Amino acid sequence: MPLIMPIENLRNTNEISDIAHMEQELIFITKNGYSDLVVMSNEIYDKFAKINHID
Repeated sequence: MPLIMPIENLRNTNEISDIAHMEQELIFITKNGYSDLVVMSNEIYDKFAKINHID
């Protein structure tokens, strides 16, 4: 299940990186209660790129 976090959590980039690698899920970052960014591990991106034929 994707994770949802407020943008304030981006201050701790090491924690976000650890969560992204450990959970192997997308992390949706919200700003003022609205979806703003999506963070993912490189492994998840590689899988996404392969499935969608992105070079």
